[in-house]
Amino acid sequence: MPASPKEAQSRAGAGVRMISSEELRAHASRDDLWISISGDVYDVTAWVPHHPGGDIPLLTLAGQDATDAFAAYHPPSARPLLGRFLVGRLEDYTVSPASADFRRLLAQLSSAGLFERVGPTPKVQVAGMLLLLCAALYCVLACASAWAHLLAGGLIGFIWIQSGWMGHDSGHHRITGHAALDRLLQVLSGNCLTGLSIAWWKCNHNTHHIACNSLDHDPDLQHMPLFAVSSKLFGLWSYFYQRTLVFDAASKFLISYQHWTFYPVMCFARINLLIQSAVFLLSSRKVPQRGLEIAGVAAFWVWYPMVVSCLPNWWERVAFVVASFVITGIQHVQFCLNHFSSEVYVGPPKGNDWFEKQTAGTLDIQCSPWMDWFHGGLQFQIEHHLFPRLPRCHLRKVSPFVRDLCKKHGLPYAAASFWQANVLTWKTLRAAALQARKATSGAAPKNLVWEAVNTHG
Repeated sequence: MPASPKEAQSRAGAGVRMISSEELRAHASRDDLWISISGDVYDVTAWVPHHPGGDIPLLTLAGQDATDAFAAYHPPSARPLLGRFLVGRLEDYTVSPASADFRRLLAQLSSAGLFERVGPTPKVQVAGMLLLLCAALYCVLACASAWAHLLAGGLIGFIWIQSGWMGHDSGHHRITGHAALDRLLQVLSGNCLTGLSIAWWKCNHNTHHIACNSLDHDPDLQHMPLFAVSSKLFGLWSYFYQRTLVFDAASKFLISYQHWTFYPVMCFARINLLIQSAVFLLSSRKVPQRGLEIAGVAAFWVWYPMVVSCLPNWWERVAFVVASFVITGIQHVQFCLNHFSSEVYVGPPKGNDWFEKQTAGTLDIQCSPWMDWFHGGLQFQIEHHLFPRLPRCHLRKVSPFVRDLCKKHGLPYAAASFWQANVLTWKTLRAAALQARKATSGAAPKNLVWEAVNTHG
């Protein structure tokens, strides 16, 4: 709530500098970065290079209120650390009714201790991954059957899926209670086991959470030239990749058929992640423990080719690799279902509508409790985006409270079955494909077949 004139006068008399929202907005650059949290204004310019979540979240919310994002991503123990950055108090600070209710629910979950109780999930995951790895190695090293070798490739794919869930969980909250052990599990299950850098994933994923479904800020929507969920992406500047999303003849052609190529491409989408990880680790970006990250990825490129080389012939080796990638493609499809068909916008997120933006840009997947293992927490994506530190074992319990808040404030609470979510995603891609065919940028060969396909999709 805004401070009353008497409170403002009292603070001013006590030596607290009163700052207007207009002045706050003027400090929105890397070299001069202020944010507001609960009405207090902080100069975090010197903290930007050291922020554990990376510099992009701070840059994205620079010069505005960041209370809800801060509360969602940080435990209460982080609040006292802000004191050294304090420069004043917002004189026109207000809180929307939706944000007030969100903060109230967040405080209740914190008081109940849900953020600290991770349940048995991590231990079960580690045991399951080890069991699958042993089974895969047995099929490769002790079995002569080509079918057993193909099965081994599929098992590796399932291991990568579970590794993805573990990396996702450990990137958001402590899964063991010990930071060093969490870090070890991240590197072993992520970098070493899958070849994907956990540092790259954190950078990418933190940005996605802060700028959920912003076409020019959210990297999880920026897949040109292969895919585009909206024609607004054509030629748009990406603040994450710091380049223009070029819409030329090649991208126009590819996007025009994206609703048909989506699933085949998802079967091999891991190649893109492997490339992005390597580029990130070798770039000039600041990478925490770069040497450890590179060593972990290098370990993957030792053990995986070595296992493949143990197979008796080239066609079995190719089949093994294809099976690994295709099975993991299930997870890549799951990543897309939660956001591709949801509401999008252009521009940076606004700190004072956190609840509204997270719910509008996210889709839950309806499923029975016994299928929760399959979705890895993504089935409650709205809840996860609102409370990213909440262990996934509590998401189903929290879901009714979030649904009630959305209903109270007239906000969407989108949920669909796994099949329906796939249909919605396909329709979104098809709509953008038809827009791409009509766009003036780029060129495409034209003949009777081309015209017929353009007309009917």
